[in-house]
Amino acid sequence: MRRLWDFIARELRQLLRFNASERPWQMPLAGGLASGVPIFIGAGLGEVGHGLVASLGGLVFLYLPATSLSHRMAWLMACAFGLVACYALGILSHLVLPLRVPMLAVITVVVTMVCRFYAVAPPGSLFFVLAAAIGAYTPAPGLEAVLRVGLIAMGSVLAVGLAFAYSLHRLRQEAPRPPPAPVPDFDFVILDAFVIGAFVGLSLALAQLLQLPRPYWVPVSCLAVIQGVSLRAVWTRQVHRTAGTALGVGVFWALAALPLNAWGVALLITLLTVVVETLVVRHYGLAVVFITPLTILLAEAAHLAGSDPQALMQARLLDTVVGSLVGLAGGLFLHSPRCRALVGPVLRRWLP
Repeated sequence: MRRLWDFIARELRQLLRFNASERPWQMPLAGGLASGVPIFIGAGLGEVGHGLVASLGGLVFLYLPATSLSHRMAWLMACAFGLVACYALGILSHLVLPLRVPMLAVITVVVTMVCRFYAVAPPGSLFFVLAAAIGAYTPAPGLEAVLRVGLIAMGSVLAVGLAFAYSLHRLRQEAPRPPPAPVPDFDFVILDAFVIGAFVGLSLALAQLLQLPRPYWVPVSCLAVIQGVSLRAVWTRQVHRTAGTALGVGVFWALAALPLNAWGVALLITLLTVVVETLVVRHYGLAVVFITPLTILLAEAAHLAGSDPQALMQARLLDTVVGSLVGLAGGLFLHSPRCRALVGPVLRRWLP
């Protein structure tokens, strides 16, 4: 019994531990503006739905490195291109619906390879896959698809502009760091990417098999969990994501009871983004409490007036549980030496 209590105490200390952060307070504020300004513009034009699409492009701001100004801008523009391309490919999957699952799996593999080779800091491949998943399940007939791709591109351009202004301010206060060196390791870049992509595709196939109403959140939750650098980190993320989502749907229920108009939605998304970017480097589980209402608002705010908040809460929680469990299974596979020994030689024979 003593050992059991000691184990529980160690787990609680691990799950409740707060990390130190060197992130300046201006970065979450600028990140909130990158996501919120497109929605304010959409609200002003009477097209809040278009503003919500453009706000996805604002996520590219979160990939801003602490390097020299020239490297920051080149890096961020490359990330913006990747985000727009992933969303466009997700939209294109509507043309051949059976390709939706394999396309998302392939996108995950390729994006994970690129992010790992170039040592992209967290959130890594997460937002690229998020953009592809939302695009894959967003009805966009005809020219509407072109409009949506253009909107997310404009949101990315706005984010790059805000990043330029923010960088001019920060580089007066701190010296730039050297850019991260590429990581030419086969197992880390290739093997891990294929395993992660396979389990992300499996999670989406499972979501479709279960006929979940919003299946695109399942692969996102799976990827968020499986990206842990160790099995310990995978387990911690799985617990944090599940518990944080359970609390977060309660926060969304309270926010949904407010009389929100388009301007209120824009302000709320901006504030939630600032809170999330302040907390996520300190405690992932606490950040997920606010990530949950933020992501629901980004995906559903345009139709919130005619939807049932309780149904949204139940769907989000179920999606998270399914995705996190598949991500945990993927983490067990990914960090098992026996499983890696089975997959590694096969990939080395296939790939140069």
